[in-house]
Amino acid sequence: MNSMENLEKQLICPICLEIFTKPVVILPCQHNLCRKCANDVFTASNPYLPTRGGSISSGGRFRCPSCRHEVVLDRHGVYGLQRNLLVENIIDMFKQETSSSGGGAPASERKEESPMCAVHEGEKINIYCVTHGAPTCSMCKVFGEHAACEVAPIGSVFQSKKSELSDGIAMVVGNNDRMQGIVSQLEEACRVIEENGRRQKTLVCEKFDLLYSVLEGKKRDLSQKVTSEQDEKLTYIRGLNKKYGEHLEESCKMVEHGIQNMEEPEMALFLQNTKPLLRKLTDACSTAHLDKVERGYENMDHFSVEFTKEGRALKSLDFLQGG
Repeated sequence: MNSMENLEKQLICPICLEIFTKPVVILPCQHNLCRKCANDVFTASNPYLPTRGGSISSGGRFRCPSCRHEVVLDRHGVYGLQRNLLVENIIDMFKQETSSSGGGAPASERKEESPMCAVHEGEKINIYCVTHGAPTCSMCKVFGEHAACEVAPIGSVFQSKKSELSDGIAMVVGNNDRMQGIVSQLEEACRVIEENGRRQKTLVCEKFDLLYSVLEGKKRDLSQKVTSEQDEKLTYIRGLNKKYGEHLEESCKMVEHGIQNMEEPEMALFLQNTKPLLRKLTDACSTAHLDKVERGYENMDHFSVEFTKEGRALKSLDFLQGG
């Protein structure tokens, strides 16, 4: 009975101090409560939350009465807590065992239910063969196959085996509680790993984006320098081209005037017009006052970049700190 008492202690609800009433819910801290008791504690801890049918129908929180761990519930309230089917099954087994050992039926009925020996008709199985580990009858011990075996009273073996089974159940219950705790820890570890992974991905992307922004700035500055020199050279060349065009236009006019003067029949008038015209033709042939474009002036190759060395360095670079 000691073992059954120990098992019974483990099946006592810390709120109502009675054996758990189904359904039994398991808290995140691995302690168990009757769902009704859990709802009572939850309701007392959240008096201002809306209720429906006597229970809170939205999320809230309360503390475990055994360890004071804070339990946060979702919108389902205590009905969102996981049922501990293992404990409920153990409660059923415990009640069956206690009712059968407590003698709920009359002695005459229990007598009729006792199994009889298959070898000796009318003989009740009332002893236990320790040698073969099987229940048998007194006649089998005196005359039958168990005559040379060690036997014991079936009642004492019954209590011993019951205590052994109860100890085994209690041990499994304790071990399952530990396993449930490990499962919860592993689930939490998965959640933390996922969260840490997302956070680190964000941080890594931010670092690379910063590096990209530095390169983009360098590219923008260099592009502006190229554009600035390009505009400067184009402005100069276009201005020079305009000057040469104007000079060409004036030269063409001088040629046209010369041809017209060649057709002058009056010699005095011809000679009078020729002197200034020759001076203008001489000026038209001179381009000394116009700038000359230097050889290679249009070249922009001095803005070229070479990243072969830097590319190899980046490919071989390990960005992980402490890697």
